[in-house]
Amino acid sequence: MKPDSVTPDHMGERWYTESVIYCLDVETFQDSNGDGIGDFQGLISRLDYLTRLGINCLWLHPIHPTPGKDDGYDATDFYNVDPRLGTLGDFAELLHEAANRGIKVIIDLVVNHTSDEHPWFQSAVASKDSPYRDWFVWADTEPSDRYQGMVFPGEQKETWTYHRKARAWYYHRFYDFQPDLNFANPLVRAEVKKILAFWIQLGVAGFRMDAVPFIIELTEPGVPESPMDFDYLSELRQHIQWRRGDAVLLAEANVEPEKLPEYFGDSGGSGNRIHMLFDFMLNGRLVLALARQHPEPVIEWLRTTPKLPPGGQWATFLRNHDEIDLSRLTAEQREDVFAQFGPDEDMRLYDRGIRRRLAPMLGNDRSRLELAYSLQFTLRGTPVLRYGEEIGMGEDLTQTGRYAIRTPMQWSFAKNGGFSDAEPIRPVISKGEWGYEKVNVTAQRHDDRSLLAWFERMIRTLREIPEVGGGVCTCVDRQLPPGVLAHRADGPTGSVLFLHNLGTEDAVVDLGDLAKETHLPNDVFADREYDLAGDFTALRLAGYGYRWIRLRRSSA
Repeated sequence: MKPDSVTPDHMGERWYTESVIYCLDVETFQDSNGDGIGDFQGLISRLDYLTRLGINCLWLHPIHPTPGKDDGYDATDFYNVDPRLGTLGDFAELLHEAANRGIKVIIDLVVNHTSDEHPWFQSAVASKDSPYRDWFVWADTEPSDRYQGMVFPGEQKETWTYHRKARAWYYHRFYDFQPDLNFANPLVRAEVKKILAFWIQLGVAGFRMDAVPFIIELTEPGVPESPMDFDYLSELRQHIQWRRGDAVLLAEANVEPEKLPEYFGDSGGSGNRIHMLFDFMLNGRLVLALARQHPEPVIEWLRTTPKLPPGGQWATFLRNHDEIDLSRLTAEQREDVFAQFGPDEDMRLYDRGIRRRLAPMLGNDRSRLELAYSLQFTLRGTPVLRYGEEIGMGEDLTQTGRYAIRTPMQWSFAKNGGFSDAEPIRPVISKGEWGYEKVNVTAQRHDDRSLLAWFERMIRTLREIPEVGGGVCTCVDRQLPPGVLAHRADGPTGSVLFLHNLGTEDAVVDLGDLAKETHLPNDVFADREYDLAGDFTALRLAGYGYRWIRLRRSSA
């Protein structure tokens, strides 16, 4: 019997469709031992905070041993944890404590490449007879595509580098200290399965797979458009689900829209590959809609989104740990976003993105921040929230590249924002509008009108609306005031209508033809108190306003 045909009792429910995922770097979240580096014990001490926030899934950025040249994305051992964060025992304790609070933990799986200090690569360059030589991608002569396919334009000069000791060229889709593994080699494919099984045995609930298109790319020298082996994703899916029926694969694949369905399942319509994909297309259009104060970019994508197989799920986000990637927008659309949210050159990155957090991007306008997150959390899929966004943290543009949005969490008025008593691994934002003296958890705990309190109420309300993550999302196609988006979520448990006004002018929405579908309709969440929906012919909406209106509830 294949895993996908296992009965629900054995497979477990698709928990990820009704989750709120919170992502963080362990090293910048909470230090417990005074060395200036966040660790597993520090994270354990903050689990109750996350429980109160309403989080039920944690996504941890790389936790493996690393030289730290690329913030942990250059691993030297896939079967251990970075000793700065603690021990495997500490990690097991984190899994136990999280499970006690109903929180599942997924970890980053970064197996497209290793660090050049990994023992596998060290052995591979030492001798052509090394058993690990063919674990990497080599060329005896300079490849014709040496300068093609860079992921970090401006910081990367090539994707093939000559290694003097190995006397050959090696391939690296990312930096030259991150040699790519050779997924045409059956031994590499088998090893990755062992890595997955190891962490599942410890108790992780799944993996966020980094750079998935490059994992299935069978690279050959001089062939810039290498063949893709999607069947390997099916193998990984089957492998983890035999080990843990409810384990999940959440993939990063920022590819063309027409290619997205292949990551979820085969041409026969089976959902036998990745469970979840980050919706990069929606992310770019959400930011564009906020910049233009008009919902059309979002509506267009919702209407043209590829149909997913059963069990397939989108993961939505406004900010993640990287730059806001605008590469899927047109040049004109990109300029509109840059003009609004990244007007200065040092706010941009790789000629395609913005390295800022959302609060400063939106001018710390509380109404606009609520609108943006209300919209993200109510669109189809599973919402992902980056640490610190719930209190409106800012960025530190004096840091290089993506580190601008990777500053330590701001907990209190204490030294270094309560993150650590010692000199922190990265500077904590201090002084000014975004400094920890002004923006921190403790301050917002004492204010029931704070952004943190709003997030808690919003997430609690979302947990009562399973139609968002597990139902069908459709735009309400009516003549609406400029700037207003109306969409709905329908499922076995009922129907909910969502109204969002991306503009500054108050609006009145006529959706009278929906009234016949309702039973005791009521606002379950809104930016302010509105009159009862009545016959739906005059639904009021403030500038930057939002309303979640339950149309009907099923007791089934």
